Amino acid sequence: MGKLLLTGVDGNLGAEAARVLLTLEPKDNLIFCGYSEASLKPYADQGIETHVTDFNYKDGLIEAFKGADALALISMPFVGAKRQAAHKNAVDAAKEAGVKKIIYTSLVNADDETNPSVEKKDHIFTENYIKEVGLDYIFMRNSQYAEAMITNYFTYVNLGSPLTNSQGDGLMAYISRKDCAKAVAYALHRAFEYGNTPLDINGPELMTISKFIEYGNQATGNHVTYQEVTDEENYQIFDAMGVPRTTDGVFKKDSEAPFSSDGMVTFAQAIREGKMDKFTDDFKKLTGDDPITVLYMFEHSDEFQIGERHSKDK
Repeated sequence: MGKLLLTGVDGNLGAEAARVLLTLEPKDNLIFCGYSEASLKPYADQGIETHVTDFNYKDGLIEAFKGADALALISMPFVGAKRQAAHKNAVDAAKEAGVKKIIYTSLVNADDETNPSVEKKDHIFTENYIKEVGLDYIFMRNSQYAEAMITNYFTYVNLGSPLTNSQGDGLMAYISRKDCAKAVAYALHRAFEYGNTPLDINGPELMTISKFIEYGNQATGNHVTYQEVTDEENYQIFDAMGVPRTTDGVFKKDSEAPFSSDGMVTFAQAIREGKMDKFTDDFKKLTGDDPITVLYMFEHSDEFQIGERHSKDK
């Protein structure tokens, strides 16, 4: 059997997936890809095959992917036509290199045409393109990273004001990014045990943002409350924080919101409209473990912050 290839090992999700994968697979069965030699050096020093890749350009991708039977494609951090083109380059190269199966990090409910999330458009494009070229697949349809909202919670602790957004009483099974990474590693490790399938990678409990805040208060002793605003007011909050509306904008270093406001506001809209309330036990079936709870993450909050934006691209 050929090797297992993991992309994006220079990013937050990819680096954690690489760490888990190294507990599951021998080093000589792995290929790791990332943006730079520097990010790949720690793996190359261990004797792992590595390749510098930039999905914005197809040149070099086929050679990098050769020898892999299964490839985990971690979605790119920008949104829109540029991301779709980058994903298309990666999928085309995988097909030409002889890769048999792609594990792709998608979004919960990506195939619902009524889901208003702008992120969803890129994910369903990529899912459909993988099917179109005839590659086998596992689609990892991740719920929202809990870390994003934990960081957001402490922003409002520091401001001394209610946590404010436009998701209302919508439900989300918040999941740790660490668990999403674990799921990617296990999906790659078990790639050929699964037929063509989407997996919903959810946290252990569906909850409103008010319940999420209650767990934060319980763990930390703070007294944050929730205030619902309109989508337009939500945009204005991010504008005041200096958050760009799209991923073509300029991201501040060490921003507490390292995402575009278009992505975050339409995500909140999707939650409010009940488009993100998927809840399955796919994570436990895949990994054998229960997902980390929101309460635990708040109790160990230093380990569960969203962190800086690692992408070298917009």
